Amino acid sequence: MSLTPQAGIMNIALYEGGKSSIAGHSDVLKLSSNENPLGPPPAAMAAIAQAASEVHRYPSTDHAELRAAIGQSYGLAPEQIICGVGSDEVLQFVCQAYAGVGDEIIYTEHGFSMYPILAHMAGATPVQVAEAERVVSVDTILAAVTERTRVVMLANPANPTGTMLPDGELERLARSLPATVILVIDGAYAEYAEGYDGGASLVVELPNVLMTRTFSKVYGLGGLRIGWGYGPREMIDVMTRIRQPFNLSTVQLQAAQAAVEDMDWVPTCTVLNAAQRARLAGALRQLGVACDESHANFVLARFADEAEAAAVDLALQGQGILVRRVAGYGFPEGLRMTVGNEAQTGRLIAALTNWRETQA
Repeated sequence: MSLTPQAGIMNIALYEGGKSSIAGHSDVLKLSSNENPLGPPPAAMAAIAQAASEVHRYPSTDHAELRAAIGQSYGLAPEQIICGVGSDEVLQFVCQAYAGVGDEIIYTEHGFSMYPILAHMAGATPVQVAEAERVVSVDTILAAVTERTRVVMLANPANPTGTMLPDGELERLARSLPATVILVIDGAYAEYAEGYDGGASLVVELPNVLMTRTFSKVYGLGGLRIGWGYGPREMIDVMTRIRQPFNLSTVQLQAAQAAVEDMDWVPTCTVLNAAQRARLAGALRQLGVACDESHANFVLARFADEAEAAAVDLALQGQGILVRRVAGYGFPEGLRMTVGNEAQTGRLIAALTNWRETQA
């Protein structure tokens, strides 16, 4: 008699991480993982060093100081915040708590690859719906809702497209869903979208909306894996019951608190990102490469076909530059390019220009 895993687990493909090195290149420019070119704020680095002397102590189980700091920085109620090992764990909490065998979780065709994985982990059925020109379609999502739907997962801004729903459409979706369906607004890139609250106002007004955020992108702490969610108190209470008490270490907690308390860091990073994002998108269009307006810290470049995308990827690697192939997201012709600093963006544009000139 063989051991049988829970329903859905064997539908999950083993994850393969992106490359971090190129044979023959010591100065690799990694623009494939949407990392902050400025790294973490100095205050977070100092907090990490300080926390190293305290790692023999167990960390806080209620994350009270970090939740208070997040609340202060973002103008949110700390008691409605839950912290996780990256925002991925918070997304796992909501799927595990509210969906199971026989239930459905909706996500969009170019949505974050973790969404169907999280559905399978909970034993639920992932339901993919179409987008409209790489933008989430509210009407298509609503048409897919059934009596079995428990969660709708939505990245806004989206990865890998960089597109986003306008506030009015996001609100229409939230208010049109049945009260029995949770809308999860994944805001990993929300800080890069000017004037966007990530869905916080909808959480205040509606009992079935959860907003998630991460310290991996604008705060430059991807290597520490820290995220958080903001939702109605009842929902946070349910999710907290399945959160492991010591899911975040002392180092994670102190680094995240120092980062979020640095009120100058986000504007510093987003101003740089906006300028270099516009520069990269403009250069791509000048080279005849299609790309949508991005609201994140990357640009999705769409080439003529898969063969051309592969050729460009190879040419960039020849120049010591890594970008991300996104065929698995439905873009065989696409390359997702992280926005770097001024020098890094210049190096990428020069390499792209050189590739185009060789095609002439």
